[in-house]
Amino acid sequence: MPERRAQTVLLSGAGAPLGLAAARAWSRSASRSRRFSMAFGSGVLAAFALPPFHLVPLLILSFGLLLWLVDGKPKLIDAAGTGWSFGLGFFATGLYWIGISFFVDAERLAWLAVPAVLGLSAFLALFTAGTAVAASLPECRGGGGRVFALATAWTTFEWLRGNILTGFPWNLIGYAWTFSDPFIQPASAIGVYGMSFVTVVLAALPALNAYRRPASSPWLFPGLAIAATCAIWAVGSLRLATIDPAAGTGVRLRVVQGGVEQSLKWRPEERESILERYLGLSQRGGLEGIDLVVWPETAFPLLVTDESTLPASVSRAVPKGGYLVTGAMRRTQTGTTSQYWNSVVAIDENSQIAGVYDKRHLVPFGEYVPLRWILPFEKLTAGTIDLSSGSGSRLLDVPGLPAFAPLICYEAIFPGSVVDRGVRPSWLLNVSNDAWFGQSTGPYQHFSMARLRAVEEGLPLVRAGNTGISAIVDAYGRVNARMGLGQTGAIDGNLPPPLVGRTFFARAGDGIVFVLLILGALAVLLLKNPGGPSPSACKRHRFAGEGR
Repeated sequence: MPERRAQTVLLSGAGAPLGLAAARAWSRSASRSRRFSMAFGSGVLAAFALPPFHLVPLLILSFGLLLWLVDGKPKLIDAAGTGWSFGLGFFATGLYWIGISFFVDAERLAWLAVPAVLGLSAFLALFTAGTAVAASLPECRGGGGRVFALATAWTTFEWLRGNILTGFPWNLIGYAWTFSDPFIQPASAIGVYGMSFVTVVLAALPALNAYRRPASSPWLFPGLAIAATCAIWAVGSLRLATIDPAAGTGVRLRVVQGGVEQSLKWRPEERESILERYLGLSQRGGLEGIDLVVWPETAFPLLVTDESTLPASVSRAVPKGGYLVTGAMRRTQTGTTSQYWNSVVAIDENSQIAGVYDKRHLVPFGEYVPLRWILPFEKLTAGTIDLSSGSGSRLLDVPGLPAFAPLICYEAIFPGSVVDRGVRPSWLLNVSNDAWFGQSTGPYQHFSMARLRAVEEGLPLVRAGNTGISAIVDAYGRVNARMGLGQTGAIDGNLPPPLVGRTFFARAGDGIVFVLLILGALAVLLLKNPGGPSPSACKRHRFAGEGR
């Protein structure tokens, strides 16, 4: 057996640069358990390319190995197991922070932390299993097309993950580039799903060297990947160079980050002190010249009802002639039926509510329990009653302010779904409360996703988080002002202007994703044969699964 494995490695080296070919042959000839372990490790590496680490070069290793492991595998069960193992490593590493939320009410929920993270990761890994199966089909093997097969399959299943069963498009691989303003500019044309497609192509391209003859240029495929990456950066830099730095809307903002611990947030005895904290931070330095004060999700510590009157003290946080916009829990009464909403309310200087938006995309198990009549679970959040989902317009238009689209918490992670297509707002407002997740990677990931919505839509973004990250972001995704995770205070800044017209992505939406997938499928067919060993060579050297 060792002799046969050595012969396989040696013969593989006859058709490709020896180092990569040997590594590819070794990975393909490994036992099933070892292949699954390598796939799991590759998924872990891929997670470190995402915020806040942004170790993007690791994607070359992770997607290159994934390509080798699934390419040409005749048994779909092996491909599915490989993809599932990759996904388990990827999601468990990237989503570990979800477990932290179970320790806010540790006595009741701490025991669920590990099972919840592993269970969710195992479910999400089914999408990467589907990716591997699709990329391993006979029609997807051969030549440079195998890279586009992997990219097309990956993007297809990312889109499915983001849209079915309420959707969970967290940690799409395209977010790896959010460390750089120039690199995120393509999102204005192709969105984050398109960026994922390009990312997988660039990451997997160098792995094609393992299929080439030693006489061929060893730098062809890595060179193509480097050249394309540099071109993306250059085009993004050129787009940013055309911006008028003096442009503005004339609206002056103050974004307040209260830093209230989640364990204290809903204690009745803490309500007054929490309100005073936000009022004090809002008034710090005076409100002269400020038009709008923004508080985070559910920052207002009192329940807002149809019949209630807001405390007069709230007006202390409202600029003269301006507004306080805050997240709040709201209750409505219809006969004997009460409904509760996670809302954004605009409050004027007389402590009157001038506008309301109710959250439309609720968090499963956080704000409601899906299939409650079947599943014996409780919500993570306080209370036993499920919140109601809003159905009204996303546009909130109050006199004296540019109309805006509120996004409560994770509503900001859904590309193409943050505005109503009929009426375009002037800016995006994301209020959130990431105190559930402590000093983890989760809040950094959340901020990066919200920031990319600004680039996709060509709209500035104002973000207020209870414990951070709060920021003012322009329509190109550049951060004009920011308060870091775990800090308490307020940031002042001007509201940046929107782009004059809609971005290409804002006009095309998911249509551009489907066009890219069609182009990827065509590339698989057109590039299927060139660049790899001939079928006769495969047969002669008994390349396991190659060319079958």
